[in-house]
Amino acid sequence: MIIDKSKILEILRRRGQDARAEWVDRQLPDRVDTYDNAGLLATLNLDPADLVDVDAPP
Repeated sequence: MIIDKSKILEILRRRGQDARAEWVDRQLPDRVDTYDNAGLLATLNLDPADLVDVDAPP
């Protein structure tokens, strides 16, 4: 699944993890493949299912 990096940054900043958000912003592309980056998402305690925008068209 491909998601926008901005969604990850939004969640991290909402958690108060600004330093991690800045690092992620520098390291990841604008479109993030959750399969290829599953380890990083797990380290950040992010579930790919939580990153899916339910209002987005299929």
